Amino acid sequence: MFRTAMQTFRYSHLPHEFSTVHVALYTNVSNAVALRNRIVRASQLEGPEGDAERDAINFAFIDARLICSLLHLQTAIYQAALAQAQGSLRTRTVHSEILWTLNPTNNITEAIRRYGVADATTSLIVVRITSPGLDNVEERMGAVVDGTLSSLGQLADITDWASIKKYYKLNGEPAVKEAAKDPRREKTIIDEIVTSSVAMKSVMA
Repeated sequence: MFRTAMQTFRYSHLPHEFSTVHVALYTNVSNAVALRNRIVRASQLEGPEGDAERDAINFAFIDARLICSLLHLQTAIYQAALAQAQGSLRTRTVHSEILWTLNPTNNITEAIRRYGVADATTSLIVVRITSPGLDNVEERMGAVVDGTLSSLGQLADITDWASIKKYYKLNGEPAVKEAAKDPRREKTIIDEIVTSSVAMKSVMA
């Protein structure tokens, strides 16, 4: 049985304030349009109201269709947390850095458009990088996302392999073409290529 709940990962070698990562998968998401508008509005609000709203939505919101595997996701999260620790973020926040890391190009606007919340999003991965002391994270996520909290083990049923191949330009990749008649092997190869690309992106950028 898959565990239907938020999962928590810890990186004890990273600085305390971002050594803990909370991850949840929501399916049947029904408020994508409102959530996207809320994110945009929060970036424009000023003063205490803006601070409070930004804190309420202080997560990475990732289109689950574009994640190959849990390892793919964890690799992007770790690269973003490491960039934060090293003071080398290429985006405004550690959470937007995850989206940048997932995207094969260095265009942050493209990364947010592809990997963030879109109006048609129905499956969403929500990530919070924080210190170990933050309480009620799952409740905070549930207050923002209208959807069904689901097991991360369901990712395999959600992944849009055709879109991933398109974005990473893998349709002409010899190893992928060779495995085309064996869907399971093809997906494994794609996952390996994409995860390796994410792991190397900060070095190559």
